[in-house]
Order: sequence, then C-alpha cells, then structure tokens
Amino acid sequence: MKSRELGIYIHIPFCKHKCYYCDFVSYCNKDFLIENYIRTVEKELDMYFENEDFIKKYDITTIYIGGGTPSYIDSKYICEILNKFEERITRYNKTKFEDIEITIEVNPGTINKEKIEDYKKAKINRLSIGLQSTNDDILKEIGRIHNFEQFLETYNLAREEGFDNINVDLMIGIPNQTIEILKQSLKEIIKLGPEHISVYSLILEEGTVLDKLINEGKLELLDEEKERRMYWYTKSILELSGYEHYEISNFCKGGKKAKHNTKCWEQKEYIGIGAAAHSYLNNIRYSNDTSIEKYIENMDKIKNVNEDIDKQILENRDIRDIHEIQNIEDAKKEFMLLGLRKIEGVKISEFKEKYIDNPIYLYHEELGRLVEEKLLIIDGDYIKLTNKGLDLANLVWEEFV
Repeated sequence: MKSRELGIYIHIPFCKHKCYYCDFVSYCNKDFLIENYIRTVEKELDMYFENEDFIKKYDITTIYIGGGTPSYIDSKYICEILNKFEERITRYNKTKFEDIEITIEVNPGTINKEKIEDYKKAKINRLSIGLQSTNDDILKEIGRIHNFEQFLETYNLAREEGFDNINVDLMIGIPNQTIEILKQSLKEIIKLGPEHISVYSLILEEGTVLDKLINEGKLELLDEEKERRMYWYTKSILELSGYEHYEISNFCKGGKKAKHNTKCWEQKEYIGIGAAAHSYLNNIRYSNDTSIEKYIENMDKIKNVNEDIDKQILENRDIRDIHEIQNIEDAKKEFMLLGLRKIEGVKISEFKEKYIDNPIYLYHEELGRLVEEKLLIIDGDYIKLTNKGLDLANLVWEEFV
C-alpha cells in the first residue's frame, strides 16, 4: 500500500506577553505547567507513533512547531520532542528525518544564540520569525515585546548558524501605519533577503486588547481602501523583487514555499499535538481541549496506544472535540475552497483524479456567478481568483462552505 503524506503540528501555548491583536490559544504566567505539558505532548506523540499499524500508513513530510511562542520555553524541551519524534518514525518513514521540513516560530524578544544553536542540532531547518513591522512605534502599539534591532539580531544569528530557509511575518492595516512606514518595512526586509515573507492583514478580534483600545477611541482602524492599497503595493514590490506570490498571503523566492501550509491547502492529512491543536485524519476533523490543564488531564486518560486510531478518536469524545466527519460532498467543496487560496488556483485535473467529477460541471452554477462577477477565471487546467477576486476572496470562498 502506498503511504499517505502526513504533516505534524505541535502547539506550544506559552507566551511571555500576549500581543494586543492576538486571539490564538496562548497563555502568560503559566510557566509552572511547562514541564508537565511537554511530558504530555510526548505522551500524545506515543499514542500515534507507538502504534505500528498507524505509522506504517504514513510518510511524515512536515513538522510545524507553533504557538503561542515556542521560542519562549527552554530549547531543551523542543529538542526532547524532536528527538523523540526521530526515534519513533525513523524505522518506517519513507522521508529521512533530515529531509522533513521542520519549522519553528520564533519571537525576537525570546531568542538567543544558544536556542538557535539547539534548534539547528535538533534538525530544525526552517525559522518563521514574527516581525510585523520595522517601525518601533508600531511594534509598541500592537504589544510586541521586541524592537526592530532585536529582530535584526535574531535574523543575523540564524544566518550565522546556517539557517537558509527563513520566513518573516509582516502585518498591514495596523492603526497609525502609513504607506511610508510600510515602504520602509518592505525595503528593510527585502534588503535582508529572507526566502519567504508572509503578509497578513490585521483582523480585529473580539475581546483582544486592541479591540478594547479601538472601542475606547484610543486607536482607529485603517479604512478598507487604505488596507487594500497596502496589500497591492506590497504584492507589487515583492514581485518586482523576485518573490513569487503563490498564496493569498504568502510570497517566496527560490521555490521555497511553506511546505506544511501548502500540504494543508492541498487537503493533505495532518495531526495536531498539544492543547487546542487541530487534526484532519481519515476525513475526520477534531481538536484537543484549549485549556492546558484539561489537555493534560485528557491525555492521562489514554491507556492503549495500540488501539485503532480512528476508533480511539471517535469513541473518546470526552477527550477530543469532533468538529466534522466529512462526507464526499463536503470534501469536494473543501478542496475547492482551499485550492482557491492559492494564486495558481484549483487544478481541474487534480480534482478529477481525486474525486472523478469535473468541478466545472459539478459547480457550474457557482462558477458561472463568480466568473460573471469577474471574481474567478478559468484558465486552461486552472480555476483561479482574478485581481478583483483577491480583494473579495471571502465572497468566493463562501460559495463552497
């Protein structure tokens, strides 16, 4: 039987300080739980990878360590997790461990030379550095714990240690961010030459500090027109600088797309390890509890690691939240939705290979409306967003929800 590709996401929910815009599952002042949490993450890994029937089915191609702030905790814990991973999968995995794309998110306010050296020794080969802006006033305004100089130190340490696949996060649409501030950020980032740049528009999430500041009139959101101008300016400058715009928020050069995220957009399977981590396995979407304490308690209930994984997931709903057991029609729609995140769009021949149906005929009404509204075009073997569609992508995706 041909092995199926599998991605692994590991959630580290600890932070030194929560950014004002952040609504991810992350916690400050819970460092006393770190040791127990890491032991529990290892226990959850055992549930999957001590199960010989499970591990033989899959070829692990990507590992992504996100948060929270993974670089906040002692690097020895990251090394322990990855060393355990390597031990578990080396016997059966088709892809050699050193060839797996292994990414860790780092925050410049929580990193040092020793940690970066440890990441390299643990065979991490991709860093994703949260910058957001090169302007210190903007960074302070959104609650970042670092300045631009600290980012540069982190970036240069990574290069000195031999990291040749680095992503930099940039945010647009921030209160008080002007096009001139954005231009300077792009100039500084392009000069450094990271292999990958992720560009995210600020989304105001209810209950965040930023939401409170805006509701109190202390800050003002940029209007949508200004935010869109920033997006198109960023796209233009990055493309002129040799970056390929391959997904609505992502740019790369040298072919160094983010493999982990790309596999997710291609509807490949993945498992999430840790509190709040989400998984997609055998058409089942499920997640762990968001509470660190409850997650630890739940994983302690798992006794038989050799039990069939699907059975264990479905029969232990007190341990995991089942969000969806996908039927074939839902899976087809999701393939369309995820594929339309990519700039190249949905490849019609791939859809037909996976599902037999031709999406042109299957979704002729939806596609007809979207083409008529100039949000999509059908170009040879691809269905993809137009420039107008990039601006109104949510309207396109809603057709396939």
